[in-house]
Amino acid sequence: MTKPITYSDAGVSIEAANAAVERIKEMARATFNPRTLSEIGSFGGMFDAAFPAMRAPVLVASADGVGTKLKVAFETNTHHTVGRDLVNHCVNDILVQGARPLFFLDYVATGALSPDVIAAVVEGMARGCSENNCVLLGGETAEMPGFYAAGEYDVAGFIVGIVDRERVIDGKSIEAGDHVLALPSVGLHTNGYSLARKLFFEVAGYDASTRLEELGMTAGEALLAPHLSYLPTLEGLLDTGALKGLAHITGGGLIDNVPRILPEGTAVEIKRGSWPPLPVFTLMQRIGNVSETEMHRTFNMGVGMVVICAGADAQAIRTHVEARGEKIFDIGRAVAGARTVEFV
Repeated sequence: MTKPITYSDAGVSIEAANAAVERIKEMARATFNPRTLSEIGSFGGMFDAAFPAMRAPVLVASADGVGTKLKVAFETNTHHTVGRDLVNHCVNDILVQGARPLFFLDYVATGALSPDVIAAVVEGMARGCSENNCVLLGGETAEMPGFYAAGEYDVAGFIVGIVDRERVIDGKSIEAGDHVLALPSVGLHTNGYSLARKLFFEVAGYDASTRLEELGMTAGEALLAPHLSYLPTLEGLLDTGALKGLAHITGGGLIDNVPRILPEGTAVEIKRGSWPPLPVFTLMQRIGNVSETEMHRTFNMGVGMVVICAGADAQAIRTHVEARGEKIFDIGRAVAGARTVEFV
């Protein structure tokens, strides 16, 4: 007689999944607030959506991942940071329209589920949610044998935030003469990792444990530098009307992301050398003899968020940011043009 076949024979462990869910529940519950109306494990997450203080509340939603930064996490066995990166990336994507996050959902898929690894990934998400006053409302953990390489997984995040319609930041009022300000990044954030890994690990022949003296850390540490959230820095400015436009500098860099918020008839000129370059980008450019254009189209080059404002508001924004212990740089101006970015 044929031995009875079970789900575990096909490579899926219901016991491991249940163990992971139990650990996730406690981390998620720590992010809950009075608007949270359901528990982790429900078929759908419920959230109180009554906002009487807003005249016309608008929901803003976004979804993203962290790309091949995950490969560095696998190589270094570091799993507690990429979840926070994911949350912060998603927070920034809705922040550019003036929205504050309400709740976050995640999707984690792997070939063979390791409760410790999944718990570490979700630990990072929970930390990111707590830091951004965002509820980790729910998610999905999928075990898919044969679909992913051993020890690997993928993650995606889905965020919903809110802004009053009259407070939406949409860039429509940007005009020639406006100031272009930059909030610095601390590294690659979550973009350009396919090129970065090629430069470090193939062209230069480093591995994740190679210490890079000019960076003062290993290659793995440099590539796992966190993706910052700019919500704490910009909180207090979102409702003032001083922010005409915000651009999250992700894939495509300054060249592709800034034009997304420019109205017809405007462009941006960015002054070379107007912010300090991060050594990791200088090193990668030298390793691969990468052109300036290619660097700026692939990486954030040390700028994580662009702020466009009227000249009359620039000093107040600077004072606000610096009072929070953060840096801000004046990197250019809005000019007449066809929604492009030019370096001058």
